[in-house]
Amino acid sequence: MGIDLRAVPTAERRTAAATADWRGAVEPYVGADGRRASVQLLTTLLPLAGLIVLIHFALTWSIVAAVLLAIPTAGLIVRTFVLMHDCAHSSFFPSRSINDTVGFITGVLTLTPFGQWRRDHALHHASSGDLDRRGHGDVPTLTVREYLAKSPRGRLGYRILRHPALLLLGGPLHLAIGQRLRGRSTATGARQLTSVRLTNLAIAALLALALFTVGWKTVVFAYALPYYLAAMAGVWLFYVQHQFEEAYWKPHDGWSYAEAALRGSSHLQLPPVLRWFTGNIGLHHVHHVAPKIPNYRLQSCNDGSEIFQHSPVVTLRSGTAALRLALWDEERGQLVGFRDLPLAH
Repeated sequence: MGIDLRAVPTAERRTAAATADWRGAVEPYVGADGRRASVQLLTTLLPLAGLIVLIHFALTWSIVAAVLLAIPTAGLIVRTFVLMHDCAHSSFFPSRSINDTVGFITGVLTLTPFGQWRRDHALHHASSGDLDRRGHGDVPTLTVREYLAKSPRGRLGYRILRHPALLLLGGPLHLAIGQRLRGRSTATGARQLTSVRLTNLAIAALLALALFTVGWKTVVFAYALPYYLAAMAGVWLFYVQHQFEEAYWKPHDGWSYAEAALRGSSHLQLPPVLRWFTGNIGLHHVHHVAPKIPNYRLQSCNDGSEIFQHSPVVTLRSGTAALRLALWDEERGQLVGFRDLPLAH
């Protein structure tokens, strides 16, 4: 899309010049492998079930042990969500119907209405980094001008909304409760509402069965606590995938899908064990370029092409620091924090 490469910094120039080749770079990695997907599903859900059972029995002799076991259980819930995410892109299994079935089941396990989330997520992919199409599943982000134009009450409300504590502690409540309540909208039609209602019914049935058979304490320690920890991790993961200092934001007329993917999605570098629990979702720049690549091929795709070597890198440390960023500064072309504003404001 009409970019003057002389007008952008060298790193951005390399990325922009490479976007013309992105289709060829990803083509060998697009497509699902039913065997690999089945192995991933079994090695995720069976250990998850085993840990839930283990926590149930651990509660009879040590609450501390149950709480400690909640940590790896949370990791497996994150991984379950990533597998659902692949099903939403129909990239996990070769069959659309199997993706839909597995997506619904993993959606229930992660308290997520699969059909509704798939629609929200498709809109996110289609508009990520587009200043004129914000609001589709992204963290709410104002420009500096928009923020300064608000009343004192409006500014306070936005500051509260973007406070890291509210994002990390309140985000799980939205995922657990807010997703149960959806009204008709651009992103929510009859099919999506059906998805929400069926998911709610399935969750209610499983909850009632669990309370009747194993009791409230197991529900709290074996699922509610791990889910809350997993949701906190998930909120942070989603945040750092698109919220970093030199993220890509452009008005719609100058917006480019490929550049938004390569420059507006981060390469989150994690230790191997966390890469496993997160299903390689840290390779988000690759995923946004080609959502049809399943998680088990993202690393090979990233390593196999120069096009992916210039995307923004985020680490655990820089990703944590990025939580302070809250406003897009049009003049500087980067995300800034409230403390970066002039003192007069």
